[in-house]
Amino acid sequence: MSIKKVVLAYSGGLDTSIIIPWLKETYNCEVVAVAIDVGQGEELEPLHEKAKATGASKLYIEDVRSEFVTDYIWPMLKAGAVYEGSYLLGTSIARPLIAKKIIEIAERENADAVCHGCTGKGNDQVRFELTFRALKPDVKIIAPWREWDIKSREEQIEYALKRGIDVPVTKEKPYSMDRNLWHLSHEGADLEDPWNEPKDDLYLLTCPPHKAPAEPTYVEVMFEKGIPVGLDGERLDGVTLIERLNKLAGENGVGISDLVENRLVGMKSRGVYETPGGTVLYGAHKELEQITLDRFTMHYKELIAVKYAELVYNGFWFTTLRRALDAFVDETQKNVTGTVRMKLYKGSCTVAGRKAERSLYREDLATFGEDQVYDQKDSEGFIKLLGLPLWVEAMVDKEN
Repeated sequence: MSIKKVVLAYSGGLDTSIIIPWLKETYNCEVVAVAIDVGQGEELEPLHEKAKATGASKLYIEDVRSEFVTDYIWPMLKAGAVYEGSYLLGTSIARPLIAKKIIEIAERENADAVCHGCTGKGNDQVRFELTFRALKPDVKIIAPWREWDIKSREEQIEYALKRGIDVPVTKEKPYSMDRNLWHLSHEGADLEDPWNEPKDDLYLLTCPPHKAPAEPTYVEVMFEKGIPVGLDGERLDGVTLIERLNKLAGENGVGISDLVENRLVGMKSRGVYETPGGTVLYGAHKELEQITLDRFTMHYKELIAVKYAELVYNGFWFTTLRRALDAFVDETQKNVTGTVRMKLYKGSCTVAGRKAERSLYREDLATFGEDQVYDQKDSEGFIKLLGLPLWVEAMVDKEN
């Protein structure tokens, strides 16, 4: 390809640190680095100097944390999307937004191509490229991991050192990490053997549960139409709410998930995820739905939650199906308004109370005591009609 200018999705990590000189050496082109702030925190501070030191002509840093929460995290939370029952989709949900911003800046810069640092073994290459093509069908995409001769992280480190590039990993602790407002993931090194227990010093957001406080912490989460709007009676914007809940839940050891997942490309991979605030929000939201959704809606919503999680995980965010599912989910959330009290204790996150103005739970109906609402004699006919197919089948078996 004839390339004069490339926009690179830049994180300052090992992969993108060496991609800048590789692009210049391979394509003899200008490289514009773009770091999308989805809540990486202090990781962004040194990037301006670092990007230019490795050869970038300029660096954009775009703060999209509010958009990330409002347009991506909250819809996913309302849908109840969890991949394979354990993964709260922290890396997955950020990729379509990052890719969207890369395309916007590529158009602003009149760039010839976009580039990402995803490996050919992972899911992120799919998430980035599906978004690139959905938003700019004619875009040229450069994926160095599918082109260069580098085969391992050790070779990456050697490549960087030969060019005087400071890298954030060492051969002694070469973890691949991805951090945003919602989570922090850890992969690689000793974690590649699923028999190895993660070391305590691995965790950056979460206190190891056995070291967490001996007394439980309680937090009340306020929701309006399925969206978290406050903690302990104080209304908060989405970014502040997640940050505060990350700290509170992290101090109590909540939110660690060690799992072996099925990657889209076919292999299984082991990752250790920290999602402290997200774990509390998912648990609280589910409890509020238990008292505000009718049985038929709740059970059907559980089915579409699996599909929603697959769409997020596999990179199909900008699709008609995802938008259609959002419309369904939004309809289900109209009465999901109330407060849930959660108990955080040494890694566990359990419900301690829930209330809602439009709760479908009726104490006078469910009570074991005497009531004036439910006539227990009505259940006899109900049971007979419910079991009629079983009774007919049993009678036929008996006659034969």
